Amino acid sequence: MGDIGRSRRARNENAPMTNEEEYQIDEFREGTISSRGSRFNLIANELGLVAARARKNLSRQSLFDGIKGGLPIHPDNRWYRAWTKFILIWALYSSFFTPLEFGFFRGLPENLFILDIAGQLAFLLDIILHFFLAYRDAQTYRMVHKPTSIAIRYLKSSFLIDLLGCMPWDLIYKACGRKEEVRYLLWIRLYRVHKVTDFFRYMEKDIRINYLFTRIIKLIFVELYCTHTAACIFYYLATTLPPEKEGYTWIGSLKLGDYSYSNFREIDLWKRYTTSMYFAIVTMATVGYGDIHAVNLREMIFIMIYVSFDMILGAYLIGNMTALIVKGSKTEKFRDKMADVIKYMNRNRLDRELRNQIKGHLRLQYESRYTEASVLQDIPISIRAKISQSLYMRYIENVPLFKECSSEFINQIVIRLHEEFFLPGEVIMEQGNVVDQLYFVCHGVLEGVTIGEDGSEESVLLLQPNSSFGEISILCNIPQPYTVRVCELCRLLRLDKQSFSNILEIYFYDGRKILNNLLEGKESNLGVKQLESDISFHIGRQEAELALRVNSAAYNGDLYQLKSLIRAGADPNKTDYDGRSPLHLAASKGYEDITSFLIQHPVDINIKDNFGNTPLLEAIKNGQDTVAALLVKEGASLNIDNAGSFLCTAVSKGDSDFLKRLLSNGVDPNSRDYDHRTPLHVAASEGLYLMAKLLIEAGAGVFTKDRWGNTPLDEARMCGNKNLIKLLEDAKSTQLSEFPYCSKEIKDKMHPKKCTVFPFHPWDAKEQRRPGIVLWIPHTVEALVTTAAEQLDFAGASCILSEEGGKILDVDLIDDGQKLYLIGETQ
Repeated sequence: MGDIGRSRRARNENAPMTNEEEYQIDEFREGTISSRGSRFNLIANELGLVAARARKNLSRQSLFDGIKGGLPIHPDNRWYRAWTKFILIWALYSSFFTPLEFGFFRGLPENLFILDIAGQLAFLLDIILHFFLAYRDAQTYRMVHKPTSIAIRYLKSSFLIDLLGCMPWDLIYKACGRKEEVRYLLWIRLYRVHKVTDFFRYMEKDIRINYLFTRIIKLIFVELYCTHTAACIFYYLATTLPPEKEGYTWIGSLKLGDYSYSNFREIDLWKRYTTSMYFAIVTMATVGYGDIHAVNLREMIFIMIYVSFDMILGAYLIGNMTALIVKGSKTEKFRDKMADVIKYMNRNRLDRELRNQIKGHLRLQYESRYTEASVLQDIPISIRAKISQSLYMRYIENVPLFKECSSEFINQIVIRLHEEFFLPGEVIMEQGNVVDQLYFVCHGVLEGVTIGEDGSEESVLLLQPNSSFGEISILCNIPQPYTVRVCELCRLLRLDKQSFSNILEIYFYDGRKILNNLLEGKESNLGVKQLESDISFHIGRQEAELALRVNSAAYNGDLYQLKSLIRAGADPNKTDYDGRSPLHLAASKGYEDITSFLIQHPVDINIKDNFGNTPLLEAIKNGQDTVAALLVKEGASLNIDNAGSFLCTAVSKGDSDFLKRLLSNGVDPNSRDYDHRTPLHVAASEGLYLMAKLLIEAGAGVFTKDRWGNTPLDEARMCGNKNLIKLLEDAKSTQLSEFPYCSKEIKDKMHPKKCTVFPFHPWDAKEQRRPGIVLWIPHTVEALVTTAAEQLDFAGASCILSEEGGKILDVDLIDDGQKLYLIGETQ
């Protein structure tokens, strides 16, 4: 949109709403048309006469300032609205005075002539204003501000009638020699009565005014206006005969009691008008006693026409009053509903079978005395679904958001749609708001704009048929990123968030496609780069929720649901927040059928969770031997991280069955923990005879030393379990016989100990301390002192101290990695 258009829209949106507008109800007038394709045009044409919405550009300029500046006047300009109320008074005066002037005056007196001229000047000014009055286009319902278009439209419509009505016909009548034919042109002014009828139509829409009161006032006005006009014509018929024949008229021959109207021109004007009004009313009501009646032929002709008209007028008045009081019978409601439904079916060209179903159901409801307010509310959901599919399917199928989605999913979307119309200038969604509706464009054009902190607007996209909006906010649970404003009269399809979410819970695979389509079309449709992370995050969250559903089915042993989820596109390798896959849960629960089903799909059989557990390890932990055997058969392995610590923990718990299963599935019994201890060390230190026997049978070595240089046999001796000591000694003999070359010196060389030696006293101050060195521990303390003194260039070194200041006398007292301190005799 251009800069001018954007600035105009900004002014329109910031304009305040008048008090009357808050209480206005827009009305769509029904029209019968068979072409379904022109339904949108029908509404567009009708809106031009009665819609009062989209009042977004209420100008704050003065009415006459707008004319001076050559700017068009908006119909909702507060000064122009005040002017319409002022001209309404003159229109009401002109509507009643024109018949009175035609019937009772042959040339106006001076005071009435001046008042008449003042009224015509007011109407002449109203004509001038109409050349600057903006209007709404009947097709697009956009406000037209172009002066030439406004002028041409007014010239083609009521300009000529309005101009003729402003002519001073009384002055022309006198100037033309009082020719009676000129006075007939006064009736042109009766066209102004449409301003009064428009006022009553406006009042009927104002919810602050009681509708019954408004309708009654309107009916009284219609009755008074018709009888007033008839009374003036009655008097005119009596005064247009030659003076010698005025006695043969209805008023000239009238005699009421002792009073005679033979010289009626000399009677007071008010009395003549009252008599004429009385004649008109009793004739209309047909309750006269015959005292006043037609005397000559033309009076009879007029009364016949008038009475015929009165029959129609009376029927109209009585019918309206009855409808207001009784509000219609059940039969009338049924007939009205059936007529509305038939219009709906004709307009949308529904097929014959569907028509018969709809009409049959309505008859059934009428016979059971069941009624509802909406036209289609009574139709069964199955029939309404067919109607929605026939009307809306082609629009939803072409929406890019639903590209490659399943037909079942689109069907569920279609049957939950609601049709709505919006007028130009309306804001459907505002930037930053929480959105709970998803819209699809059938007809019309909308624009998406982003509003900056300074209030400036930037157009980011144009929404045309087959477009959608609101999906980013709904799917990603973020505020609406841009404002959506109507450019042309739009027909939209609306879907609420709850219904959409319910559908996505069932058709989750289509939900993933929708998010991918949204991510793909984001850059071309919106151009807001920061939304990419939000959409990607939401896709990840949706996939995590889907993984939880798959894991829940595997955990609960629901093979049917698991199959349906995976066949619908769920990834069986997706893990939950703990990194557990469906195979982990099925293996831990021992579900053979689910495990077999998952193995048949391309799953990672050795996948690890966040704790390093594989499906095989889960099966072993929970004693599911059959499932474990099935996994091993398919090539599964344990792949335990830090197997030494894991086995040591298992041995300390004393679970022999668990240890058996671990060892039988290939765990190395000689695995070490962080202290270089093997599971046999743990079993020997805690006196676990059965556990030690299982480990030795699995090939655990008895010569292995921990970080302190202890073998499992040393641990058993400290524990004091004689059976265990014997078991280990027997195992030692057996292993020595199997490996005679394995001597103690070799074992010591295989597992030496080291220490860190510092050249200062452990209690010295920090500033006196110096770096130390790391040395292998020799077999004697003397060798350690000599080696350390040479490496540290420390003359006079005599002994080694521990951190506590104790003197080390034997190297066997030194632990692996211990800190030592080299000092002299003086220290």
